[in-house]
Order: sequence, then structure tokens, then C-alpha cells
Amino acid sequence: MEHTTTPRPKHIGRKVRHMRELLNLTQDDLAEKMDMSQQTVSNIESSEEVDDEQLEKVAKAMGVTADAIKNLDENATVYNIVHNSSISGTVSGQNYNCTFNPLDKLMETIEKNEKLYRELLKEKDEKVAMLEKYLGGKK
Repeated sequence: MEHTTTPRPKHIGRKVRHMRELLNLTQDDLAEKMDMSQQTVSNIESSEEVDDEQLEKVAKAMGVTADAIKNLDENATVYNIVHNSSISGTVSGQNYNCTFNPLDKLMETIEKNEKLYRELLKEKDEKVAMLEKYLGGKK
């Protein structure tokens, strides 16, 4: 028995969705630019094949070329974003470096928890004393 593997077809609709997400557009945004409903954009994104004319319209609305969508390598895109952000500390021009010492934040949290615990113990002791006083008068 021979086993042959056929390459999976490129899911153009999925590439449209990934490009839209990379451009930080919602389906509603894209639908508005294309003068169509959000549901139509959703249908395009769920379609394995998108005709060239429709793809050109989508690409134009997103400000990219149809070839950019067709040739979008999702794995490489994710790798580049993660790799570049780990090197420079930025994603899409935004700086995500810590501006505080995480250990200081941890110690602040521990101190707040200790304070709350002490307050709870104090309340418990007051309630116990009040109950003992109340029960002591009933004997």
C-alpha cells in the first residue's frame, strides 16, 4: 500500500484574517471599508478559496497587495514578532520593557496580605471576646 501526501491547499480566507489582524482591523472595520456587511467579511475569511477579484478588493481595502495576502507565511510572521520583540523589547513600535522592579511589586503584595491578615485576626479576636462576654453573663 502506497502512502502519498498531498500538500494542503493554502487557505486564503485564513490568510485574509491573519493579515487583517496584523493590521489591527476588525471585521467591521474591513466591512465598512469595502462597503459590505461584517458577515460577508466573515464568509470570505472562512472560505478556503477566494476569487482573484474579491481578493484584490480585500487587499485594496487593507492597503496591501493581493500577493502579500497570498504569500503570507503565518508561522514566519509569528516567529518574527516574537523574535524581534524579545531582542528589542518592542512589538509594533510599543515598548514593553518593565519600568518597575518586579521584586518590589512582589514585596508590596506580601506586605498588603500580611496587613489584611493581621486585621482579620484582630476582628476575630474582638468577636471571640464579645461572645465570651455575652456567654459569660448567661451562666
